[in-house]
Amino acid sequence: MNEKRNGCFILPVLKTFITSKQNVIPKPATTGRRPPLHLDPPEHTPYRKAIAPLLTPRKVARLKPIIHEICAQLLEPMVSNGGGDICSGFSSRMPVLVFAHWMNLPLDEVERLERWGRQYNIATQTGDAVSTKEASDALYARARGLMEERKIRPLDTKVDAVSALLATRVDGEPLPEELIIGTIRQVLVIGVIAPMVMIGSICVHLGRDRELQDRLRRDPSLIPAAIAEFLRLYTPYRGFARTAVCDITVHGRTIPAGEPIALNYASANRDEDVFEDPGTFRLHRPNISASIAFGRGPHTCPGAGLAELELAVALEELLARTKGFQVDGDIFPTRMPEIGALHVPLKFT
Repeated sequence: MNEKRNGCFILPVLKTFITSKQNVIPKPATTGRRPPLHLDPPEHTPYRKAIAPLLTPRKVARLKPIIHEICAQLLEPMVSNGGGDICSGFSSRMPVLVFAHWMNLPLDEVERLERWGRQYNIATQTGDAVSTKEASDALYARARGLMEERKIRPLDTKVDAVSALLATRVDGEPLPEELIIGTIRQVLVIGVIAPMVMIGSICVHLGRDRELQDRLRRDPSLIPAAIAEFLRLYTPYRGFARTAVCDITVHGRTIPAGEPIALNYASANRDEDVFEDPGTFRLHRPNISASIAFGRGPHTCPGAGLAELELAVALEELLARTKGFQVDGDIFPTRMPEIGALHVPLKFT
């Protein structure tokens, strides 16, 4: 029998807190229901089941040579110029190109997608409601257009996320089209913005730690472990929100029913009760699996494997094509909901 506390039965955590009321704090001025993040189980499950098989290690691995090629092409002009802003010149563009391949998008659309994705990112961080809505509307329009294209010319559901969503049935009925559009829109933004911010943060760290930079350059086999620790230190999203379904006391503080609370992943990943010397980079940290950079439970990021691969290949290519680099100018940070570097000028040596 469940324990009763504060007037309600204490349920498993997944039933005590929900995400469907509000997914971030503060709440965005412009939003819509975008599965799977904005729904709770079991409603969100069909959307994850459609997307997750396309993000397995085997499916993601096929993109590795493509990511290497994309990174090499984008870094070439920066290397020739002796440096530049790694965010605008490289990390804001690389994820869009990779994402275009994963989503089977026409490559002639990449520049437009990159423009809208970057505008949305900057506008939300600067509180520009008009620009945020403009970019959000453009992303929604592209998601709707992509859905309509796949309805006419569906692709193999084993390789195409939109076709898989359209083919999904719940009790014999297709998924609501507006929620399919919301899912595509959600994936578009997260798949483009988070890697851009993360690469900027990694370059700031390595630009200030030449010893670690050279160590990783000499031994690229260490890069995956380094990426795991960088993700702990520089989690690109500050966090999301959950809402208590009943009054609940946690560590002596009562959370009222219906009250959205912030889950600060960036803080949790530097919790001194969990990680020894949490503000220090430690390669092969023994409890690195305790990191929640990609969340936990039913809302764990399904694209974690692709994100880790993008970051690892990007860092490998950057190190291989330079003898060294350092920060060369002012760094501009992101604002809510991301956390990290938006503008990082580098000088290559």
